Amino acid sequence: MSEHPHSALVRRGYEAFGRGDMETLRSLLTADCVHHVPGGSRISGHYKGQDNILDLYRELGELTGGTLQVELRGAYPDGRGHVMAVHTYHADRGDRGIEMPGGLWFTIVGGKISDIDECVQDIDEADAFWGVAG
Repeated sequence: MSEHPHSALVRRGYEAFGRGDMETLRSLLTADCVHHVPGGSRISGHYKGQDNILDLYRELGELTGGTLQVELRGAYPDGRGHVMAVHTYHADRGDRGIEMPGGLWFTIVGGKISDIDECVQDIDEADAFWGVAG
């Protein structure tokens, strides 16, 4: 059974994120892509455009001293331009660590990712880990 092209696109994104390959990530996003991060932490908000999204990803690496790892558990297409990806992420920040399931809901237009909605299991715990908005 072959993988749906939208699921393959998302999988390539997760693999590039894991390698810190920002150029590949850039190539998978539309110019006006938006990544929505839930909660009220320092990283919460709406990041519009490739540069702002890639800056967010760099910041995640910096805040965790490079310890952030995301393990993709599955990527499920709906055949209408969306993929629901389920993952677990692990990271350390200062003297605290986090391990949490979550997911991303991708919208795909013209073979590229145009919107990413992020969900986490426990918004309060995620906010506490990332720190208050400042």
